[in-house]
Amino acid sequence: MVFRFWCWYGSIQHCEMDSLGKQTDEAFSGLDLYFLKIGEDHMEKIRKYALAFRSHINRYAGNYALAQIETKRYAIIDYKFLVNDNEFIKQWTTFTEDFTNDTDFTVKCLGLAIHVYIREVLKQSKCEEIEKKLPLVRARVINLEPIIQLSEIKASSYGMCKCLSLRGTVRKASGIKIICSLLEFRCAVCQSTQIWKQNNGVYTPPDKCKNQGCRSAGNFEALYKSKHTKTIDWQSIVIQQTECEMARIPPTLECELSEDLVRSCAPGDDIIVSGVIKARHINDNKGKNKNSEFDLYLDVISIYNHNEKNSSDPYDRITFTPEDYFSVKQIHAQQNLFCYLVHSLCPNIYGHEIVKAGLLLALFRGSKTNTFRSESHVLLIGDPGLGKSQMLKECVQVSPTGVYVCGNASTTSGLTVTMVRESGGDYSLEAGVLMLADQGCCCIDEFDKMQSQHACLLEAMEQQSISIAKAGVVCSLPTLPTILAAANPAGGHYDKSKTISENLKIGSPMLSRFDLIFILLDQPDQYLDKYIIKHILSAHSNENKKHTLQLENFGESFNQKFNSLRERLKNHNDTKNYLSSTAFRKYIAYAQKYVNPKLSEDAKRVLKKSYVSLRQEFASGNCTSVTARQLHSLIRLTQARAKVELREEASEEDAKDVIEIMRYSLTAVFTNESGALDTTRSQLGTGMSHKNKVIKLLNVLQKKSEVESKSIFTLTEIREAGDAAGIPKEKFSNMLETLNIQGFLLNKGGNKYQLNSAYL
Repeated sequence: MVFRFWCWYGSIQHCEMDSLGKQTDEAFSGLDLYFLKIGEDHMEKIRKYALAFRSHINRYAGNYALAQIETKRYAIIDYKFLVNDNEFIKQWTTFTEDFTNDTDFTVKCLGLAIHVYIREVLKQSKCEEIEKKLPLVRARVINLEPIIQLSEIKASSYGMCKCLSLRGTVRKASGIKIICSLLEFRCAVCQSTQIWKQNNGVYTPPDKCKNQGCRSAGNFEALYKSKHTKTIDWQSIVIQQTECEMARIPPTLECELSEDLVRSCAPGDDIIVSGVIKARHINDNKGKNKNSEFDLYLDVISIYNHNEKNSSDPYDRITFTPEDYFSVKQIHAQQNLFCYLVHSLCPNIYGHEIVKAGLLLALFRGSKTNTFRSESHVLLIGDPGLGKSQMLKECVQVSPTGVYVCGNASTTSGLTVTMVRESGGDYSLEAGVLMLADQGCCCIDEFDKMQSQHACLLEAMEQQSISIAKAGVVCSLPTLPTILAAANPAGGHYDKSKTISENLKIGSPMLSRFDLIFILLDQPDQYLDKYIIKHILSAHSNENKKHTLQLENFGESFNQKFNSLRERLKNHNDTKNYLSSTAFRKYIAYAQKYVNPKLSEDAKRVLKKSYVSLRQEFASGNCTSVTARQLHSLIRLTQARAKVELREEASEEDAKDVIEIMRYSLTAVFTNESGALDTTRSQLGTGMSHKNKVIKLLNVLQKKSEVESKSIFTLTEIREAGDAAGIPKEKFSNMLETLNIQGFLLNKGGNKYQLNSAYL
């Protein structure tokens, strides 16, 4: 991680110490802000350590932004940079051991050194008023390693006072509270006062009066308005482990933030947090019935938030070892890399290569931009037993950040953000699935079983934010998930005579958010079934060899040698082992972090020509099923196609592959029961099919017959009813003739028809 700092005091000459011996007590005038009741031996140690770090600041003053420290009251210290300063280590030889084993003391020494340094700089610049008001400055140490997993936190971690660095996703964030760190008490008998430290925000009065002659039995009055009473901002968050096995509940840990660290993260943020593990008695201040149970929590000293807007790289949370870089290099050297990765994605599923290619492109995402979203959403629709759920679970395994959820076991709050009532009556935000899957993929199975939750997904999929207005909290939280969903049609079998909206009972706004919609049908085919059987049997016999499908069995369209993407995928004869989930995940993470392709001129030309062709092909009447939203999808997928092979420029071949995938998706959506393209359906196959429109027409005439008490209608009245039902004018004549043959509307001559279903 690289951090850049700036300084507003470039013209100020920083003071240099003549010698350690000339340093007076006046230079440490802020000592009481950091330490209480210091012994003489500790005083010498504090002086030595503070002066050692102050000399380090003198040497590298440009790394510490004094203007920021003055206003925000904290200083960012890079741990790696500090320990690499040989002069500093010579003066403070036990720094690494002290920081690890006695973190609180070491951090206070660093903060005191910064405080003294700023006072001297301000004194030289004659800023006496600011010097007098300079309060405590906190030292926030970052870049600590190693970063351990939450699952490694055990009971043995408590009591060691060691500093730990953890990476996790913020699941819950409480409101901001004000607690006392120091509280002055007055004895009710002798009226003497004393300052008492309040640990962990728990009200702790003194045990006895400081005057030896006073016999007060613990009767003290808290002086909250005293100048010696110190209050700080306080917030509690709960983080959970980012990477966890699907069969296990992710471990969580409560973290306590104070002062400048509050509001530094929100639910769904991926953070690296450093601090000391401490314990809190479960029954603190809750009566006499106490037990020996304790809750572990992290007393935080620094936070690095990967989701901050000023972060130079949103994928900076991903780290790589030399072994990871070598693995990425080996994968990139594979022949026919795209085909190899497609077949490595859920290799147990055979026969859906184009579908897996679309899922793979969605996992890699498009190029990062501040104007348009780079995430592509994919919807799988089809009969049960075709491997939709298995493909989604595999996508979760290979994604750097993946969350799997089943639609029939989710709620709106579980998907977005929920408000949780705390013990004191306050509310806190708790992140849902979409927040936890930020900058990753969220796989939703049984998508058709959650119609009531579709409304909450609309904003997250297109605007990439989640707005909440509950319990007096009104806010909008950013989230960047890739939605991969799978749905089963109503009735258990997909009816091609109906549109997607009628098969799934999903509205058009929801369907329009998906870049690719794949329809998987279980149709008997002796050639395809033959190779599926061989593939399944070979998988059960632990054979790595994959049976390739001979394309000459599928007609004349496959006679040419591997010209299309579908042919290349089906004829990819891979006898090697498939890519493991761990290596696959690192490869995707590497591409997301380092590769940001742009479209070449040839790719732009192909996309422009193909987009115009698609609009003309799928146009009907006054509307077209292909809009500018599909053009943005083509651009994102083309960039992802180049990112798969770690190229910085998308070529013409990339655009052609993506056009084939998009055309495959649109063709499946608009194919009717007879196998022909029905371009009269509304955008993305939503709305009503022709069959349902005819039924609606008959219902309109039936109601009109009951109201007007007649069964004979003129041709004009039937046309008006047809317009109300949404029947295109070019299909009206054929529809009327069909209804006449079937006996629903009998031709009586003179452009008059009798409704046979009306009984007057």
